[in-house]
Amino acid sequence: MTHRFDPTSLREYDIRGIVGKTLGPDDARAIGRGFATLLRRAGGTRVAVGRDGRVSSPELEAALVEGLTASGCDVVRIGMGPTPMLYYAEATLEVDGGIQITGSHNPGDYNGFKMVFQHRPFFGEDIQTIGRMAAEGDWDEAETPGEVSDYDILDAYVGRLVAGYAGGAYRIGWDTGNGAAGPAIEKLVAQLPGEHFTLFTEVDGSFPNHHPDPTEEKNLEDLKRLVAEKQLDFGLALDGDGDRLGAIDGQGRVVWGDQILSILAEPLLKAEPGATVIADVKASQALYDRVAELGGKPVMWKTGHSLIKTKMKETHAPLAGEMSGHIFFADTFYGYYGYDDALFAAVQLIRAVHNTGKSLTQLKDEMPKMINTPEMRFQVDESRKFAVIDEVLDRLEAEGADVNRTDGARVNTPDGWWLLRASNTQDVLVARAEAKSQEGLDRLMAQIDAQLAASGLERGPQAAH
Repeated sequence: MTHRFDPTSLREYDIRGIVGKTLGPDDARAIGRGFATLLRRAGGTRVAVGRDGRVSSPELEAALVEGLTASGCDVVRIGMGPTPMLYYAEATLEVDGGIQITGSHNPGDYNGFKMVFQHRPFFGEDIQTIGRMAAEGDWDEAETPGEVSDYDILDAYVGRLVAGYAGGAYRIGWDTGNGAAGPAIEKLVAQLPGEHFTLFTEVDGSFPNHHPDPTEEKNLEDLKRLVAEKQLDFGLALDGDGDRLGAIDGQGRVVWGDQILSILAEPLLKAEPGATVIADVKASQALYDRVAELGGKPVMWKTGHSLIKTKMKETHAPLAGEMSGHIFFADTFYGYYGYDDALFAAVQLIRAVHNTGKSLTQLKDEMPKMINTPEMRFQVDESRKFAVIDEVLDRLEAEGADVNRTDGARVNTPDGWWLLRASNTQDVLVARAEAKSQEGLDRLMAQIDAQLAASGLERGPQAAH
């Protein structure tokens, strides 16, 4: 028995595709066979499995479990919930790995698999190995199939989120966009002090109200309306599988991922001076400056949740985050497990705002006024995307530019900085720029355009996520 995956589904951080076109039950079964075989060979025997609220998730879960048990692993099904609930199960139950079936923040016809292997992220070469094993039929066949059991972990997970809560009482709006975190948020707000108003917590895989991606401002319109109508202190929004957080202040202004991180850094660095805080290359210079000013050690790292988690372990950083709203917590200060969790991030943000003695609106007011572009993404042929970045880096080096090569090219100039990097997950180049003035931003954009032109490209229409 062998299986071939659609090559577009084997991504850098997960396995993902369009159900019925590039992903289906046969893929799920093959993932189960490969993952269980690798786990058994590494001495593991049990896997936790969770799923999001998409229409296709139950069918994919059944096939995945079939594959896992056929190759000899026992399965603990934790049912529907956010991805961080699966990470929590993997960290706290007697299991050796975990798989969440989720399409994350993608449209409703997508689905995929995020994996944890013996408490570490399973990504990159691991995912290619699953593909090779399937093509060769290199799967262990169990004499007796693994056993399947069910475990309801939702209450324990929510209990962990609020354990030792000391964040004051606020009036907060919450929008889960009909994603998988809805029921957990309903349970969470029932245990938090203050007044809480929730939107779209009913799980619906067709996402009838808006797309569950809080990094796109248009998806925050309903939350902005709620905050304005009820005159709330602030609003919080989660993506489709609950691992990315968005926030707006009392005036409806977006508090971006790097700004959330700068607020979270304050109580941490008060308690642990000198602690490392990691952010991705897309984050504002204002964040790195703020962490240093608070006595912390800012580290700029590559974009991608698996890469950030790995770097956290290596540097023993208690806090990390990405512009995309993935925020990671570990170590003694949080007593957490080193993964990204938007629900835990929400609780920690409320705690951090309370700790400053200021409102979120005031904190937003006090942030440096930078003018920046959203993340710009444009299509470029898969075979060219990394080559273009190499060409750009060679030219910049020849010009003697001040360039950081952590992940693509991040160039510092007197006006501010600009970034050009190749996406690990799609055939796109990603650009971003930040300056102190509009004129400065225009000059930075001109530099990006000049570099693209020199490689025979132009900043074309925006590519979809």
